[in-house]
This record gives sequence, C-alpha cells and structure tokens, in this order.
Amino acid sequence: MSQNGNQLAIIKKDTVDVVASKVKEFQEKGELHFPANYSPENAMKSAWLILQSTVDRNKRPALDVCTRDSVANALLDMVVQGLNPSKKQCYFIVYGTQLVCMRSYFGTMSVTKRVSGAKEIDAAVIYEGDEVDYEMVNGRIKNLTHKQKFANINKENIIGAYCTITLDNDNVYTELMTIDELRQAWSKAQFWGKDQDVEKKGSTHEEFKQEMAKKSVINRACKKFLNSSDDSSLVMSRINRADEVKEEALLEEELQQNANKEIIDIEYDETPIQEQQAQTEPEIKATGTEGPLF
Repeated sequence: MSQNGNQLAIIKKDTVDVVASKVKEFQEKGELHFPANYSPENAMKSAWLILQSTVDRNKRPALDVCTRDSVANALLDMVVQGLNPSKKQCYFIVYGTQLVCMRSYFGTMSVTKRVSGAKEIDAAVIYEGDEVDYEMVNGRIKNLTHKQKFANINKENIIGAYCTITLDNDNVYTELMTIDELRQAWSKAQFWGKDQDVEKKGSTHEEFKQEMAKKSVINRACKKFLNSSDDSSLVMSRINRADEVKEEALLEEELQQNANKEIIDIEYDETPIQEQQAQTEPEIKATGTEGPLF
C-alpha cells in the first residue's frame, strides 16, 4: 500500500465521510429510500477496502491517481443506486484521473427491479434445434414459448438468447437477440479485434458463450426499462451521471494517449524526383572528397 495511515485517513475523511453525510441528508429530505436488505454503511465499508487495492492500467493505486471528487462521486453513485461491490453488483474502474463506478449485470438487474418494480428477470439461450414461437403485438413480443431438448445444448450451436422481465401486474416484457446481434454488441468492446467475426479461441466469450449471451440480452432489456424511467428521480440522475462520466473519462484518456504520441512533422518537398536528382548531383561531385552524405 503506497498510502500511509495518515494519508488514508485524510482521503477517507474527504470521500467516504463526505458521502455518508450526503446520503444521510438525502434520506432526511425523503429523496432517497433503500431496499430493506440494503445497508449503505456496509456497502461503503466494502467499497473502501476494495478501493485500497484498486489500481489503474499502469498498476498505480487508484487512491493515488484519482481525484478525490471522482472517488466521492463514484461512491455516491454506488450508494444511491443501492449497489454493493462485495456482491459483485459494481466495480471501480480508473480512467485517467477519474474513478468510475461500473454496474455489473447483477447490479443492473438489481437497479431495474428497484426502479421498475419488476418481480423477476430471467434469460435463456436458444440453440439450433430448439422450438421457439411467439407473437408480435403492437411491436412487442408476446406469448413466447421455447421448447428445448437436452441434446441441443452446445455452445457452438447458439443462435440467440432472450430475456423476460416480469412486472408487478404480471405483464411480461421480452427482449430477443440473434447471435449476429449478440456479436455486434460484443464487437463494441475493446477486446474485440477490428476484423474479428467470431469469438477468439480461449477468450471469455468463447469459453462461456452461454453466460455472455444471457448477460448481453439482460443488459439490453434492462437498459430499455431504465431509459424509460423518470429521469428526475435521484437514482436515475446518478445512473445517467455515471454513464456520462464514463464516456467523458474514456474520451479524455484517449485524447491524452494521442497527445503523448510523438508526431514527426516534416515538410514535404513536391519537387519531382528527376528535378531533385538534377539539383543535387553537382553538389555531390563537389564534396566527393569529404565522404558520403548521410
């Protein structure tokens, strides 16, 4: 640990203690309500322990390189969304000098249930040979049925996946993605090569394709619900803020990396090659006794 006890105590006071005070203020004003099984204090303790071992891509401690404002805001994003890092509902990622709280898909499911009142969120993979039938009603998938034989289960034969979100009133929302749509979503990630068409051998998406497919379709389904929620709520404002900070931090990091690259800028001589040879030839003869011109 690069920070001594006094430094850590100061950082904790400027971040964790400030966030705890802010959360208490929100609760007293009635702007923030947590689920019965959520303890913001326990989540903050877990986050603080995790942050002390979090590093950036150059293995530098997050608490050394990140601004204290970004640390405090990442913690506030976590608490307001009701997430707990010890339950793998979120992760802390360093982008340049910014700390960002990233929801996992477990976290996204938890927030979606909280915001939309959904009772259940489930996902399944469709393999070649499965029987899938549904109706389209007003642009929505209805009455989806899926019959699967055990012998069909093979990660090499995945042709799609779907997610169902069951609401309080027993309405069911269904999101369906084909394997091409899943790969299109995966291709947006940094690990996906420029001309890559399928999962690389040995990659997480190749070895755990079923889980990755379910994760992607769950994220898409939940995102639609979150985006259609009331933006004025405190929870949604922190969700939107976290997404915006991530995009800005990524852009800033990319600009910084490009700025650090050495650019060799030379003047381009548009004189034709034949003219250049004619111009330089007499000079070479005149300096022939002084060695080669490098």
